[in-house]
Amino acid sequence: MTPLRHLAVHLRPWKQNTHPKPENAVTVAVSSRVLFRTEREQRVFEQQGVEEYLRYQIEHENEPFAPGPAFPFVKALEAVNARLRELYPQSEELFDIVLVTYNHAHVGIRLINTINHHNLFIERFCMTGGSSPIGYLKAWQTNLYLSADANKVREALTEGIAAATMFMPEKMTEVSESQLRVAFDGDAVLFSDESERIFKAHGLDKFFEHEKENEDRLLDHGPLKGFLEALGKLQKKFYAKGQRLDCPIRTYLVTARSAASSGIRALKTLRAWGLEIDEALFLAGAPKGPMLEKIRPHIYFDDQMFHIEGAAEMGTIAAHVPYGIAQKHNSKHNTSAGK
Repeated sequence: MTPLRHLAVHLRPWKQNTHPKPENAVTVAVSSRVLFRTEREQRVFEQQGVEEYLRYQIEHENEPFAPGPAFPFVKALEAVNARLRELYPQSEELFDIVLVTYNHAHVGIRLINTINHHNLFIERFCMTGGSSPIGYLKAWQTNLYLSADANKVREALTEGIAAATMFMPEKMTEVSESQLRVAFDGDAVLFSDESERIFKAHGLDKFFEHEKENEDRLLDHGPLKGFLEALGKLQKKFYAKGQRLDCPIRTYLVTARSAASSGIRALKTLRAWGLEIDEALFLAGAPKGPMLEKIRPHIYFDDQMFHIEGAAEMGTIAAHVPYGIAQKHNSKHNTSAGK
């Protein structure tokens, strides 16, 4: 059986008419290098060049890639979709997953074989042959872009697309298969970096003073605010069916802010935006890793590599949002980590 016939047997034609329109969906674009483990192939590309890389991929196209750091997150998105389809069979308000890769179309056969092997429901591909995918992300009306390429993530953020760089932790904590858990830092992630700038420039006392003086003035939005908003929109569909206590989406705010001295402004801002956070943890500067280990999120977003590394050491899948003043202080992982 040729690889092409092999694909024709395993593609799922019944799904072709079930895809939501981009304006109705919550579109999550995921790089092939964070959805799957492709380190070996990347070494071939870097050491032997593109032609040898393509030859290698074609020779191994019937060997599926192993799961990467975004894999549990994508599986959780699909679990939420299954619940939504049960409650709203005709609704297009679902997660729509787009696989984004800079690969040549020749590599598509191996990617499709891998998707079928892992029983993932991903039919939308964006294979750019080395070109930037950012224009396509805008056309998809992408709500979130996850990649291992820090430069492309910065480019997406500049274009107003929520984006984060993912890393493969040495160990991965087991996460829920039935409830999507997403954790966010506050400043420079959900909110702007306004308060972070005060802290970096003038220290902690001035930061507390600034927050107290401005507690009734809303924080401006940060790069991930729109994605939290999209999650909340889907949560409300479960609430409308009386499933608030059994909702398969749960969100967390995990911030270094202190509750009494600087938490009010953050909570007032979320409330004014009409956004609910299921759990809020104000750690007053304590390490985030132990709390995240208890939460076991499918993904945690933070703007500071110090917190990303601390989370990863304890097995949490963390994604770096390279936004705001803290990037001037991030020395590690500032270069591209791949595609």
